[in-house]
Amino acid sequence: MCGITGIVDIREKRPINLEVLKAMNASLEHRGPDGDGFHLEPGVGFGHRRLSIIDLEGGKQPLYNEDRSVVVTYNGEIYNFLELENELKAAGHVFHTRCDTEVIVHAWEEWGEKCLDRFNGMFAFAIWDRNRQVLFLARDRLGIKPLYYALL
Repeated sequence: MCGITGIVDIREKRPINLEVLKAMNASLEHRGPDGDGFHLEPGVGFGHRRLSIIDLEGGKQPLYNEDRSVVVTYNGEIYNFLELENELKAAGHVFHTRCDTEVIVHAWEEWGEKCLDRFNGMFAFAIWDRNRQVLFLARDRLGIKPLYYALL
């Protein structure tokens, strides 16, 4: 299991307080003892605690598309990621890891929110798409992986 955190202010794009994000992430250390990672840009901050299962070296998060305009922080497992990876490669997407997380990024680019129709698994994730100015939060149909958010 992993843990994901985030702070988003897409209206005013105020700077994200990294110390607050780090404290949030530290509170989830028990969910991911193998490392952490952060993404910061004006108005968006993601944190991730990692439990390494697939692609131990290449699966660090948050994870990006090629031009870093799409970023994801994710907890879970996409069981059919190899099939989706092959389909996305055939559509021209380039993969740099062997982890299911990267499938989420490219599936978002290819299918938008309809990517959820393609995923077979248990998951919770947050995607920030800078070009579209879209924050997309999702979890599996049964809610196996937790995803909590608050609007302030």
